[in-house]
Amino acid sequence: MTGIAHIVDDDAAIRDALAWLLRSRGVDSRAWNSAESFLVDYLPDMKGCLILDIRMTGMSGPELFDRLLALGCTMPTLFLTGHGDIPLAVNALKKGAFDFIEKPCNDNDLATRVIAALQLDCQQRSQAASTASIETRLRNLTSREHEVMERILAGQYNKVIAADLNIAMRTVEVHRARIFEKMNVRSAVELAQLLSSGQLP
Repeated sequence: MTGIAHIVDDDAAIRDALAWLLRSRGVDSRAWNSAESFLVDYLPDMKGCLILDIRMTGMSGPELFDRLLALGCTMPTLFLTGHGDIPLAVNALKKGAFDFIEKPCNDNDLATRVIAALQLDCQQRSQAASTASIETRLRNLTSREHEVMERILAGQYNKVIAADLNIAMRTVEVHRARIFEKMNVRSAVELAQLLSSGQLP
């Protein structure tokens, strides 16, 4: 399992129990005893997921979550909640939290949700890397190649593109070949699939 479960809880017994549970399911973890101490160590390139207690001495879990959102953190976040904390947890879900687990909880359910959060983080990072790669390729296209590409994606034939842009059909063919080469595709269908996979406009 790639990624680390970052546990933030001011109860040492809970931190130890969570670490043992996750280790038994092959998940690496690291623990902090306060939101403040986690913020000191936080780095933008941290991978994995967060497990935050709702109520802690000092900064609360939701307050930490808000701070991390402001810092651009995208790690999926699970909240550990007591019965009276449900409204707080629901509010966190509305802001994009991954899930909340009510204490006391079933160990298997908790571990399964953590693993799902780690998988989501991996998928999101892979998607972000793919999108960045596609954007880099698009930036290598000339303005004319962008114009030709838009028309290729619209399903226009070379002769229609040539007439539309007032250029020779042979020039369109050259542009098409260069677009496919720069975008690393072999056909208009592959080009459309590539741009769709990157979720780009």
